Amino acid sequence: MRTRPGSAHPLGATWDGEGVNFAVFSGQATAVELCLFDSPTASKESIRIPVAQRTNRVWHVYLPDARPGQLYGYRVQGPYAPEQGQRYNPNKLLIDPYAKAIAGKISCPDEVFGYTITDANLDLSFDPRDSAGVVPKSLVVESAFSWGDDRPPNVPWSRTLIYECHVRGMTKLHPDVPGNLRGTYLGLVSDPILDHLRSLGVTAIELLPIHQAVSERRLEELGLCNYWGYNTIGFFAPDPAFATGVMGEQVHEFKTMVKTFHRAGIEVLLDVVYNHTGEGNQLGPTLCFRGFDNPAYYRLAAQARHHVDFTGCGNSVNVLHPRSLQLILDSLRYWVDEMHVDGFRFDLAPTLARDPYEFDGFSRFLALVQQDPTLARVKLIAEPWDVGPGGYRLGAFPPGWAEWNGRYRDCIRRFWRGDEGQVPELASRLSGSSDIFQGSDRGPYASINFVTCHDGYSLHDLVSYEQKHNLANAEDNRDGSNDNWSRNWGVEGETKAQQVTRLRDRMKKNLVATLAFSQGVPMISHGDEIGRTQNGNNNAYCQDNPLTWIDWHLDERALDLLNFTREVLRITKSNPVFRRHRFFAGDSVSEKGFKDVTWFRSDGAEMAIDDWSNGRNHLLGMLILGDASDDFDERGRPNRGQTLLLLLNASNRARHFTMPSMPRTVTGHWQEVINTAQQTHRVPKGGGINVAPHSLVLLCYVVA
Repeated sequence: MRTRPGSAHPLGATWDGEGVNFAVFSGQATAVELCLFDSPTASKESIRIPVAQRTNRVWHVYLPDARPGQLYGYRVQGPYAPEQGQRYNPNKLLIDPYAKAIAGKISCPDEVFGYTITDANLDLSFDPRDSAGVVPKSLVVESAFSWGDDRPPNVPWSRTLIYECHVRGMTKLHPDVPGNLRGTYLGLVSDPILDHLRSLGVTAIELLPIHQAVSERRLEELGLCNYWGYNTIGFFAPDPAFATGVMGEQVHEFKTMVKTFHRAGIEVLLDVVYNHTGEGNQLGPTLCFRGFDNPAYYRLAAQARHHVDFTGCGNSVNVLHPRSLQLILDSLRYWVDEMHVDGFRFDLAPTLARDPYEFDGFSRFLALVQQDPTLARVKLIAEPWDVGPGGYRLGAFPPGWAEWNGRYRDCIRRFWRGDEGQVPELASRLSGSSDIFQGSDRGPYASINFVTCHDGYSLHDLVSYEQKHNLANAEDNRDGSNDNWSRNWGVEGETKAQQVTRLRDRMKKNLVATLAFSQGVPMISHGDEIGRTQNGNNNAYCQDNPLTWIDWHLDERALDLLNFTREVLRITKSNPVFRRHRFFAGDSVSEKGFKDVTWFRSDGAEMAIDDWSNGRNHLLGMLILGDASDDFDERGRPNRGQTLLLLLNASNRARHFTMPSMPRTVTGHWQEVINTAQQTHRVPKGGGINVAPHSLVLLCYVVA
């Protein structure tokens, strides 16, 4: 095959309409060979081309006869000195770190390990076996796509409702999604799914990892898989497991999905895993990064044979090295510019900001993202914890970032299960968590509020199980969190006892309504709105089966919860007092003398210091004045809301709440709009209202 020197830029395989430029970084390699293949399953390359040109440690070659659809991989020669961190092995076919598509599933048979896996010296040995027959090939793609007039919806944070979901699990069992589209990118934008999302008012869908990932060898041997996908190998490659089956079509189908979501006014957010890769620690496979430049791509310990692990997954990406940092930023820009996604949720984000070892809010990664003209305009969400020292960093990210608020999740769970001493923190969480985010000069929309997510119990299981039931994961129930703040309300697991099921249904509504009526950005976990269960498994990361797939056959209880969820989210969307841009100040906002927010006890008096310090108190009233809205329309005109009173009773007995006194100049009446304990909506008489045990009531003041 004809060759030309080519260019060191851009990295990856780039089709320019005439041929393909191949460029890959490898700092300490002594030789690099480009291998071309005729089929995805070929065990031997058809052509092996020495890459002769090297510019700034980037090896590059141009093939004028190559075309989109060409399968390829690399072999890299260099020192094999594990004790110095060098692990080059030319017998191992390597996936291009910048591959835009990968042809097939990645697995971990013996041949992909750089050392002889049965050798007593473990990773110090050198394995001579060729891995080409078991490693998926990188694929040259055609980047052209008919985007038409596609534009990002650009939904402001103040109107954002996030729906977290798994591409496969969302549609695999849906009876109205065409069979060939179930579990795919295209199935996710089929009419039944779009109709469902729009009925909830969803504005952003957050996809669990869709970058091509690898399942751990241990899981494969157990007949399981890394279903969630938090084990990335291809940071530019959409996983073909979610495509309809034609090689390379995953790129086109992903773009079609994004375009269709945008047409429906829904943004696409990706859950991305840049903190580690699927190659694991020194005992892991050699699939990609390890074979190109182990010290550049991974943080190594003082004894360079071993990895530094802030992630609990065996390795940590070396964001201190410019080429690793470039890889992450290039990947992010690619997904925005070429794939049109609207934002990212960063898994274990503090690992990316450890500069050099402690978390630093001014780290090079955070600084580069903040000043990047492409990335600064999309939604950025941090999972603000990792497993390294000082790794819990909630509230520490800079302006421009939102964060998963784990303290919100835990407080709401504890309050509604009846724990003592939760009311003071509950007030902070309902009002946007200023105690967490105000210090970094951010507002309520820095808080991504959630009660459940992919990791942990589903909403249904949260009120049905007090012990995790993870035996199916084959770890003797040792995996998964033991701190779930859950309550089964009398029976562990499923039951037909109506008293228990009625109370559980009420508790689910309490949790959903609290989420909807809190300041900040709400996030729903897929299927919670219809009572999805994982049978008490709180770590179903390895279960690709009906345990994690949403069951769309809805009974009366599921339909009731779905309709309730739609209603509370509609109320939130329609009333701007739930869309505060700034934190409440507790100041008077009108001539009526009312504060922007006032906290009441059950007798209608404002909460005093002694009330806040009463650990046995399970009651709280929250009055938000309609004039307290600081929301505005597209032209900057203020949006005024209705005055609302939120009553929360987590005690085990009914309580009478006295209505707060309204100014004499204001005539009207209170109207109940939500009651989790009953269907009918009351007009309080006699100046008060009874609130059932374990229930939430929302009232609005109707001005005459």
